[in-house]
Amino acid sequence: MSAVAVIACYAAGISSCTETDPDNTTDGVNEISGYVTEDMVLASGQTYYLTGSLQVQAPATLTIQPGVQIIARDNGEINYILIEQGAKIDAQGTASAPIVMTSETKEAGAWGGLHICGYSHTNATSGVSEIGNAPYGGEDLADNSGTLKYIRLEYTGYSLDDTHEANGISLYGVGSGTSISYVQIYRGSDDGIEFFGGSVNIDHCVVVDCSDDSYDWTEGWNGTADYIVAYQSAQSELGYDCDCLMECDNNSNNAAITPISNPTINHATLIGNSSTANSRGIRLRAGTYANISNTLVSGKASGITLETTETVQSFINGDSSFSNVALSSSFVNEETSNQGYLSADFVDDGNLVDQTISFTGRYIGTVDGRGAVSADNDWTAGWTL
Repeated sequence: MSAVAVIACYAAGISSCTETDPDNTTDGVNEISGYVTEDMVLASGQTYYLTGSLQVQAPATLTIQPGVQIIARDNGEINYILIEQGAKIDAQGTASAPIVMTSETKEAGAWGGLHICGYSHTNATSGVSEIGNAPYGGEDLADNSGTLKYIRLEYTGYSLDDTHEANGISLYGVGSGTSISYVQIYRGSDDGIEFFGGSVNIDHCVVVDCSDDSYDWTEGWNGTADYIVAYQSAQSELGYDCDCLMECDNNSNNAAITPISNPTINHATLIGNSSTANSRGIRLRAGTYANISNTLVSGKASGITLETTETVQSFINGDSSFSNVALSSSFVNEETSNQGYLSADFVDDGNLVDQTISFTGRYIGTVDGRGAVSADNDWTAGWTL
């Protein structure tokens, strides 16, 4: 079946289609929505309008070629893209021709972003995506949901209600066979990238001006994040405030449940907006472990905070660690029941507090090997906002 025929079917909202469909346009405009049950290709250089949910089901692959623009309509529908378990997305742009997913309305929360469900682990009692009601989770830590490369997602974060919210990218039980590199989330509502369990690794990612947390993990995520950036502009500029640079949980209902969240973060630049209402930078809580190195945190009064005795104990035991981390402000243990790891312990491990940290171009610059974007290797140039 040709890509043209497939696109025509979903423009009409049909869940299966045949080669007899005449074309892929409505008044000359490419429109996509519905259930994708066979391989589908969005062609290089084309613009497609998302008119509802686009839900890719196994064994189909959604291929998005370089330079494609996907624009979510402002039509009263819940517009999002969801890749179900066993299905794949192959979206590979280039630095000169990134894939752009955006919306007609240039405001945070205008559309529902990208959701990927895999067969890797979760410690949730039941795994169903917050939007789309798709199952996730399993035991295949190396599960492959596809490839994302050189993609920019703008104005995401549509909220159905207080408990069903969309992020820029929501990763549900996504396995390490999935490749996610060179991705930007720009001015979204809710979080930039959120991990619900899984073992997926990311690298060279940028989150700018998301209203909740830039990066968020829960439910046992234990992958890696290398060379990542978070940047928050002032509330006076955005019209809304931003919360944590990283909000980090194991499980809010059972802090000790396994598998335990224990990601590795290496070479991060995290810059807050000096908000007084949201003063935490990296917020480690709900039993999460973490190993964080070569990182710069500025623009938050409390650069790193610890909560819950399980999280604090993981640093005492050596299950978690900080190395070569510099903060422009303070390190705070907020867990009154376990004060066994304090600021003195943090700096004793070779980390720094109360540092003067400056950048050019918002977030370009490294300090003694710390940080994500060096002046002589600006990997964000040309494809990010």
